[in-house]
This record gives sequence, C-alpha cells and structure tokens, in this order.
Amino acid sequence: MFAVVDIAGQQFKVTEKNKYYVPRLKAEPDSEITFDNVLLFSNDEGTKVGAPFLSNFKIQAKVIEHVKDDKVLVFKKKRRKGYQVLNGHRQYLSKIEITKIG
Repeated sequence: MFAVVDIAGQQFKVTEKNKYYVPRLKAEPDSEITFDNVLLFSNDEGTKVGAPFLSNFKIQAKVIEHVKDDKVLVFKKKRRKGYQVLNGHRQYLSKIEITKIG
C-alpha cells in the first residue's frame, strides 16, 4: 500500500512506517501533522487517482526533527578574467514518519 502526496509543493511516494526528508514544515518536533493533498492511492484492491486530489484520503505523519541537508557548493568562473566565486548552501529539511494512510 502506498500513496503519492503533495508536501510543500513536492510530490512524494509514501508508505506507512517509513521516514522521509521533506522541505521544512511549520510544526514542532514530536507533533502530529495531516496532509490532505493526496494525488494517488494504491493497495491490493486497486488504484485510485485524484483529479487533482482525492477528497476522502488523508496522510497522518509525525515530525521527528528539523535538520539541515548536506552542503551544496556552487562554483562560478569566467576564463581569463580573474573572476571566481564559491558559494555554499544548506537546505532546511524536516524528518517525518508516516503513521497512517487513509
């Protein structure tokens, strides 16, 4: 059983009791959160596809912690001009665990 859910503008294929890193959510750690934007639900009986969302499905999740992603380095250079710039960026993420689908 799995579902495709829209979380903060990104789509994730989720299953129960699995942990995912999603863009930072406005929720405290150890709190419950519900996602209403379910795009697709599939189990042994069949697959249901929303247009664009399924109206009677919700995903319940628990926010475990807020973390920062690995550093991504952006290097820019222009040949023969002496121009070099090195920038770094770390994305803010939330680690969630899916507790219930349905």
